[in-house]
Amino acid sequence: MSVLLEIKNVYAGYGERTVLEDISLTISEGDFMGVIGPNGGGKTTLLKLILGIVRPTSGTVRYNESLIDRRNIGYLPQVSHVDSAFPLVVKDIVLSGLMMHKKLYGRMDRADKERAQNIIRELGLQGYEKATLSELSGGQVQRVFLGRALAGNPRLLLLDEPDNFVDTSFENEFYLRLRELNKKMAILMASHDVGTVSSYVKSFACVNRKLHYHPSPEITNEQLSAYDCPIQLVTHGRVPHTVLEKHE
Repeated sequence: MSVLLEIKNVYAGYGERTVLEDISLTISEGDFMGVIGPNGGGKTTLLKLILGIVRPTSGTVRYNESLIDRRNIGYLPQVSHVDSAFPLVVKDIVLSGLMMHKKLYGRMDRADKERAQNIIRELGLQGYEKATLSELSGGQVQRVFLGRALAGNPRLLLLDEPDNFVDTSFENEFYLRLRELNKKMAILMASHDVGTVSSYVKSFACVNRKLHYHPSPEITNEQLSAYDCPIQLVTHGRVPHTVLEKHE
């Protein structure tokens, strides 16, 4: 598998505030990585670093030729950060994911519109093509922006806390769809639901200022503690339950 992206000894943050400290990570074709860690630990900053929105104050980020201009990176932001008054309708938002692949003032052609319509249908949004975000549920809004992220056939897909707004009826389908997408693109998914995503991801990156890479989807509370990654490990069974640390 060829390397898509290599982060080496990077420090990054906002102004004088350092959020990521001396992190290193390699992302290769076929990777499906869960990015976990506490709120404020740097998960979103890591994704923004990859997108080029946040610049490293030191260290290097090296891209494969196919990602050098970031056009082949798809990004699903946290839905909670999206303004529901966004003026575009569903079909136009999905189509906007193709704009980076168009020349200046390039127009959408018939093939573009057909691709957008196919994505809308695949995500269960047919009938909502002309709806605005304010007319949709949180889960539907998330599907719209997932459609935008997929429109350009990315080689690397970044997902920021997608499980926050997944409709219950769409959750299993959503993760199965990601598994299928992983056959043709690498995926990094920031999530707080370790128990659910561990069934689908191939590895974990624990981010809490520093980054610890775990090459397996199986991770324990003891390992999280060793990685200084203070989050709760939730497991799922016939009856949903949480495994808590033993009281002395």
